[in-house]
Amino acid sequence: MRGSGQPDRLVVIGGGISGLSSAFYLLREAEKRGRSIQVTIVDPAERLGGKVNTLKRDGFVIERGPDSFLARKTPIIDLAYDLGIEHELVGTNPGAKKTYILHRGKLYPMPTGLVLGIPTEITPFAKTGLLSWPGKLRALLDFVLPARREEGDESLGDFLSRRLGDEVMERVAEPLLAGIYAGDLRKLSLQSTFPQFREAERKHGSLIRGMRANKRKAAAAAASGAANLPPQLRSSMFLTFKGGLATMINALDSALSGVERKLGIKAVAFRINEPDIGEDGDSLYLPDSGAGTEAGGQPPAPYEILLSSGEILGADGIVITAPAYDAAELLEPHMETAALHAVRYVSVANVVMAFDKETFGLEFDGSGFVIPRSEGTTITACTWTSAKWLHSSPGDKVLLRCYVGRSGDEEVVDLPDDQLTEAVRRDIREIMGITAVPLFTEITRLHRSMPQYPVGHTQQVASLRASMAAQMPGVWVTGAAFDGVGLPDCIRQGKEAAARVYEALSRS
Repeated sequence: MRGSGQPDRLVVIGGGISGLSSAFYLLREAEKRGRSIQVTIVDPAERLGGKVNTLKRDGFVIERGPDSFLARKTPIIDLAYDLGIEHELVGTNPGAKKTYILHRGKLYPMPTGLVLGIPTEITPFAKTGLLSWPGKLRALLDFVLPARREEGDESLGDFLSRRLGDEVMERVAEPLLAGIYAGDLRKLSLQSTFPQFREAERKHGSLIRGMRANKRKAAAAAASGAANLPPQLRSSMFLTFKGGLATMINALDSALSGVERKLGIKAVAFRINEPDIGEDGDSLYLPDSGAGTEAGGQPPAPYEILLSSGEILGADGIVITAPAYDAAELLEPHMETAALHAVRYVSVANVVMAFDKETFGLEFDGSGFVIPRSEGTTITACTWTSAKWLHSSPGDKVLLRCYVGRSGDEEVVDLPDDQLTEAVRRDIREIMGITAVPLFTEITRLHRSMPQYPVGHTQQVASLRASMAAQMPGVWVTGAAFDGVGLPDCIRQGKEAAARVYEALSRS
């Protein structure tokens, strides 16, 4: 920590939701601890918000990145209250609760009782046309199959196949769960994505029985967590803001008005200043700043960050929320970064199309559909946005959002606009019979945007952070690549990062 009266200089690398949340809660931590603070946000993008990007066009509210969040995950709702924007929250259309799964070119409604792709009600599951009778009977063996004795992580796909069989994994669970990560379930870590599945097996001896119990607990927790929400929102599984998710980014921007921003600039390296380090060691990672002491006789900052602009920032603490590959570049001169290099990223794209309702020729009775890999389509899912979110479209218009790209099928993301649009229109024509010409189409490509948690990820990240705590106290790495990809997860991680940094600084 700096001397009495000197502010704590903290640098947040990354201006997405994780970085903005970290900065917001760093200010809160400083206030709580009675500390003076100076925060700087550094991001190579020209704007704040990262993947959160709301476009307003012709009366439509269009999300180019994430479009909503799970209502049961309270960190984002808590932040909305902290920012005074809770009145902007909006839930899904209660008349569009159905979700469909494509199978052999036909849309089947998801059987009631599915929880994250796991059946918790047997009768609807037995009646669905999504699965063969052998597939259904294999899934019911979950009630008698013994729980796995071995400890340690395994892939999400292998776990689901082991408990429910390949058919349920590939036709039901994969399109639902893989959509969250755009990933291959047989390569994703169970412990880092859905640890509740393994806990259900361990505690109840059956995934289905365990998820039934979890469903009851989740309902009680959701009721408790929704106490702060208006009554009309308490039954909605997903929430967003009337003006789009950029509402939260704009509110954070305002709340952080006193925070310095270095936008369009990248953090390219940093140096650890140690009292006994020699001149050669000083010049190993950064150009020598030539500062033995700072103005006012204070010792140099524990850390110095080199920016792509050539500027050097002194810092008492650092929160790194950059993608894993950028975080690795910063950290690898100082420590082992295998855990970061193990996190691969998948590129995806969103293709949003607007239509006149009178020429559209179709009424939606749900929120959209997901597609298993086996169907061979270009799109991986489709949200009937104007039906799911009534605020997103004028009443006489229709808005569709189609998703493209997943692990093993990323080349399609970079097709020329006309080819990608035609491929998407061909899919919706064949699946839903839509032949209407869009009023306009918006394509957003999100390159290297979806982190893939490999088997063993949780343990590798814990080891990385333990090494960081020992070697560089006050430096914390966090964000979507670590403990959850959803907006509430990123906000939770930002709040945790702020507390961790200040805990480390208080011990130094």
